Amino acid sequence: MSRVSIPAIDQTPAATLPLLEAVNKQLGVVPNLMKVLGNSPSALEGYLSLNGALGKGTIGVKTGERIALAIAEVNGCSYCLSAHTYLGKNVAKLADAEMAANRNGTSSDNKADAAVRFAVSVAQERGHVSDAAVQAVKKAGFSDAEVMEIVLHVALNTLTNYVNEVAQTEIDFPVVKPYK
Repeated sequence: MSRVSIPAIDQTPAATLPLLEAVNKQLGVVPNLMKVLGNSPSALEGYLSLNGALGKGTIGVKTGERIALAIAEVNGCSYCLSAHTYLGKNVAKLADAEMAANRNGTSSDNKADAAVRFAVSVAQERGHVSDAAVQAVKKAGFSDAEVMEIVLHVALNTLTNYVNEVAQTEIDFPVVKPYK
């Protein structure tokens, strides 16, 4: 059971309702994460804005999902592991072996491997990455803009990991637990 309420529709703040309707229109469902964030229209709007902006980036859906899986594992977030395993399989079309590698901070794709390793370093080092880490991701073919996108994917996923862990959001995807 969630520690932060998932409000019934009649208890949802009025300013949140159009945001949840937009989520439902896009996904065909409103995940519990969105409902929990919807307790604050500002929090939900902030999340949706950053998520939408990153969706327009150039690193791609597959690499975004790889990073989400890696960061959820780093932070031990079952909700996000469950959601991104589902999205990785059904939206990004990642193989199970690839998603397992991502959760372990790697990838079977050389370029994606550099992004995932860098993302894990950003999370574990709380942004205090080495020059060598930045050089490695750039050497793999990521531009300065894409390096910033990777950092923002780490931040967005850390945000949702923390929200879900604080709230103990009820998992509404097939459940996946952290390795550790």
